[in-house]
Amino acid sequence: MTVPFSGVPLAEHAGIYSALDQAGFTDVWSAEVAGADAFTPLALAAAWQPRLRLGTAVTPVFTRGPGLLAMTAAALAEAAPGRFALGIGASSPVLVQDWNATRYAEPFRRTRDTLRFLRAALRGENVDEVYDTFTVRRFRLERPPAVPPPILLAALRPRMLQLAAAEADGVILNWLAADDVPRVLAELGERRPGFEVAARIFVCPTEDATYARNLGRRLITSYLTVPAYAEFHRWLGREPELGPMWRAWGTGDRQAAARAVPDALVDALVLHGSPEQCRAGVARYAKAGVDVPVLAVLPTPELATGGAAALATTIARLGIPAQVH
Repeated sequence: MTVPFSGVPLAEHAGIYSALDQAGFTDVWSAEVAGADAFTPLALAAAWQPRLRLGTAVTPVFTRGPGLLAMTAAALAEAAPGRFALGIGASSPVLVQDWNATRYAEPFRRTRDTLRFLRAALRGENVDEVYDTFTVRRFRLERPPAVPPPILLAALRPRMLQLAAAEADGVILNWLAADDVPRVLAELGERRPGFEVAARIFVCPTEDATYARNLGRRLITSYLTVPAYAEFHRWLGREPELGPMWRAWGTGDRQAAARAVPDALVDALVLHGSPEQCRAGVARYAKAGVDVPVLAVLPTPELATGGAAALATTIARLGIPAQVH
């Protein structure tokens, strides 16, 4: 499950982590955009619910210096030995440049260099290296984790997917339909034992299809107009479906862009219906080859009016029997 939940203060997440564990969820994965940072919600989960596995999906490689990123990851790995996975990714120009005042340049090489640095640093090695996109001099973690965390790479298109397959411990996918998974996984080739495929899956657990589709359209026009995601979906062959949206967005007509997104595409990218129907949709991703389906629960009218009780009920219905945990 993606944490933290929108509208719930971090201080009140202890009960949510407990509900997730009881519902059979094994992992909590954080995102990092403009809400909570990636690590604080996981540090709370490490203390409050020691059975849950923790992961970042993802931490941008530009917004922290290499040494700080290694220290933060090492601290969480020390707090939750063997239960933390570090997901890193290139992020986007808006998040990196506009919001964090950092130059967004050569995202592939920066991600590759950060991955290589972290691999050495988290093993406790002295790193004195000139990489293509940065230089690190005489860095050694004072508290290297006894169990270095696996490093997963956010990837969309072939070059980054192939880097993940060659040098990372897993890959994190985002904004794809279950039917897209085989096409993406084919780029990974032969996978090493233990290599994980995680995917964030947006779920809107409401039977109000109009509400869910309207929300889905807003999200699609916000995300799939970002250059990296637009190119990803062109690569997947969605120019016929998304071309009208991209053209309307390019003229500045946001409403026309949203109207241009077909219902069928919304339904494929944003699962909606009852929690049980959403769970069945998630199972299609697992059947297609996703090892760690990471649900991202979107706001619904039911959750807005039902408060904490409605959230707990939804978590239970989205989950699996606790005895399988």
